[in-house]
Amino acid sequence: MKRFHVHVAVDDLNANIRFYSAVFGAEPSVRKPDYAKWMLEDPRINFAISQRGARAGLDHLGLQVDTDEELSALRSQVTTAEINRHEQADATCCYARSDKYWITDPQGIAWETYHTLGEAEIYGVDKAPKAGEAATCCAPPSKTVKAENRKAAAKCC
Repeated sequence: MKRFHVHVAVDDLNANIRFYSAVFGAEPSVRKPDYAKWMLEDPRINFAISQRGARAGLDHLGLQVDTDEELSALRSQVTTAEINRHEQADATCCYARSDKYWITDPQGIAWETYHTLGEAEIYGVDKAPKAGEAATCCAPPSKTVKAENRKAAAKCC
């Protein structure tokens, strides 16, 4: 079964944890010094926030699936539609290991489809930023998206 994923970059992690905990009526299921995640059933969403130097706002969207078969089906849909994509097998990001496929929508918003394989002790391996960009992890290489969409696609999970 699919779970909608939203990742938001924030300026003040603790203030946002208080805010979203009140909105969702629950504390985060994962809380780290730079990251928090709520795995909610109603609505069925994986909502994550992070404070890692990115500009505050929407980081990326995605669909989390429970099995390799579901991930393969999503990958096939994207392939059939001839949408540019980037594959990451066994990626470590957001304190988890996942198999992922990244795409970018026409507005430049990065989307990931992924199957979580397990937890990780680290957030991920940040890539060296280009001038004017924040450090990121899990980002698809810039060659997979149009030049005007590179910055939006270079986000973490």
